[in-house]
Amino acid sequence: MSAPLLTLTDAGLYCPDGDFFIDPWQPVSRAVITHAHADHARPGSASYLSAQDGVSVLRHRLGPYAQIDALPYGDTQQIIGVRLSLHPAGHILGSAQVRVERGGEVWVVSGDYKTAPDPTCRPFEPIRCHTFVTESTFGLPIYRWPAEQEIFEQIHAFWRENQEVGLATVIFAYSLGKAQRILAGLDTSIGPIYCHGAVDSMNQRYRETGISLPPTTLVTEETHKDAFCRALILAPPSAQRSPWTRRLGDYAGGFVSGWMLIRGARRRRVVERGFVLSDHADWPGLLSSIEATGAQRVLVTHGHIVPMVQWLREKGLEAHGLQTRFEGELDEVSEESESKTNV
Repeated sequence: MSAPLLTLTDAGLYCPDGDFFIDPWQPVSRAVITHAHADHARPGSASYLSAQDGVSVLRHRLGPYAQIDALPYGDTQQIIGVRLSLHPAGHILGSAQVRVERGGEVWVVSGDYKTAPDPTCRPFEPIRCHTFVTESTFGLPIYRWPAEQEIFEQIHAFWRENQEVGLATVIFAYSLGKAQRILAGLDTSIGPIYCHGAVDSMNQRYRETGISLPPTTLVTEETHKDAFCRALILAPPSAQRSPWTRRLGDYAGGFVSGWMLIRGARRRRVVERGFVLSDHADWPGLLSSIEATGAQRVLVTHGHIVPMVQWLREKGLEAHGLQTRFEGELDEVSEESESKTNV
């Protein structure tokens, strides 16, 4: 029997026949990156391979001197003894699933993914395979996302309510991916839109890549507080308890996350409103995606691993947990450092 196509090592998921790692958590000689969130794209590796759509945001994360090679979605690259291709994951701009083939055996590493539509990135593409490595961040039946239109109606209503009482509206959302998805769905006729610097820099990368986003204004020290009374301001979670918010004057805050489905998570964020919008698949999305791959072997990582493994086994699949160092959006509620913007 041949050795497994991918194996877990101290540095991360490794392909011996191709001599590369997928989303390694420490520096390696060759890293294949599923997307630019900091728990998947760590600095210090000698070379990186990314989907072409994601190079701009990955470069912003890793710095100007990182060696990054781009691969268009669907193109195949021979790397020593394996054939590798990248396919849309629907998570954020440039997010990719990694397809690895050796002698007719196919593994797909999904990275983070969602099945909901998103105008700021390419939609998730199911890839047929023998072994599928899936995340399970929201791998419990309670996680079922409401319609996106409903969430934006709630955000717009919150914005208008705050305008009526002279408050600025601050929406806290992660600077890479979530903020741009929100921005693309906002009704710009309600009022002006301002952005924190971390969000603004990512907006620039999205626009450079051809993603259409409405006009925004950067919040600076020179911006007078009166400018914010009718505005919606997008800021990262790390800004919530920082001196930066003092320049906004009186405001009402909202937090956007899949975790806002849980009442306790809303209380911990200490905001006036929570909005349920995630860049990860919910329970039905996970199940439909796994089924669409046709995989008979599923490795489950990130999040609610045990219940997902049990459910898959009950359905007759070979399923196992795959423990990795980072747990993705499970850190969303507690994460206060914008160096890790994974939700």
